[in-house]
Amino acid sequence: MKRYRNGEIWDFEHEVAVATNRPVILGLDGGTTSTVCICMPIMPFSDALPDPLPVLARAVAGCSNHNSVGETAARETLEQVMADALSKSGSNRSAVRAVCLAVSGVNHPTDQQRILTWLRDIFPTQVKLYVRNDAVAALASGTMGKLHGCVLIAGTGTIAYGFTEDGREARAAGAGPVLGDWGSGYGIAALALTAVIRAHDGRGPHTMLTSTILQTLGLCSADELIGWTYADPSWARIAALVPVVVSCAEAGDEVANKILKEAVQELALSVKAVVQRLGLCGADRKNSFPLVMVGGVLEANQRWDIGREVMDFISKDYPGAHPIRPKFA
Repeated sequence: MKRYRNGEIWDFEHEVAVATNRPVILGLDGGTTSTVCICMPIMPFSDALPDPLPVLARAVAGCSNHNSVGETAARETLEQVMADALSKSGSNRSAVRAVCLAVSGVNHPTDQQRILTWLRDIFPTQVKLYVRNDAVAALASGTMGKLHGCVLIAGTGTIAYGFTEDGREARAAGAGPVLGDWGSGYGIAALALTAVIRAHDGRGPHTMLTSTILQTLGLCSADELIGWTYADPSWARIAALVPVVVSCAEAGDEVANKILKEAVQELALSVKAVVQRLGLCGADRKNSFPLVMVGGVLEANQRWDIGREVMDFISKDYPGAHPIRPKFA
């Protein structure tokens, strides 16, 4: 299979002629919207991570979720971002000692094995390889590497993932838009688009979403919205409309407010499902546990703060939930 970097074939056998011999590790966070790779030196870290982290280089590329863009495109994105990070750091493939790839769409051991096999074609046998769902990395980013507690990701997609201190794990949601990633950026925006069509047909109430979305997209009528949606139904493209929904809700639109309230409930239910299955809250539901919150949907807005609303919803049942916004992401 051809490997690409910046649109050109990446020849692993003739990469970066001049590079340092410093051993490095690569860490990748691959999502539906973007993929980030950092290159760091191998250092004798203590229990506490150094602040700031000794990052040699950081590279960003597009979507690497194979369920969204296909396996070939996902691999090309991952290879591109690794090549860019190594190039920026003045390193090359021979300096890599470990690769940790945390990517959305890794939902089953067969997904892990397929990616591990591909990575082994790139890196020698002595390089340590780790492949997990991106939620695992998101949790670790908030707990400074300790896999305990629960993480809620709400960006283009959504997932809740948790670990007990003895290593048991559970997840909820994260099944993609067809199977119901309700509460995600895609889910919120898709409901907004549906509301516009329903209002246009007379099947739903009038909503400010109609004029605001059409203006944002440069369209003249709701009929044109159908063509826009199916011309390129990528998840991230649809999810990019979330700020429009939030602005309409902040302006008092009842339809937009209802969509966001339902999103809050769905996100909170995902967390509750994980907490209950793992018993993170204890028998009396009052045990303390970290709840790492990651993703653009959970970021604060002027009046409609989805992350705060989700936390308020969860705290009613689990007062021991301790919200964490990761410092390292």
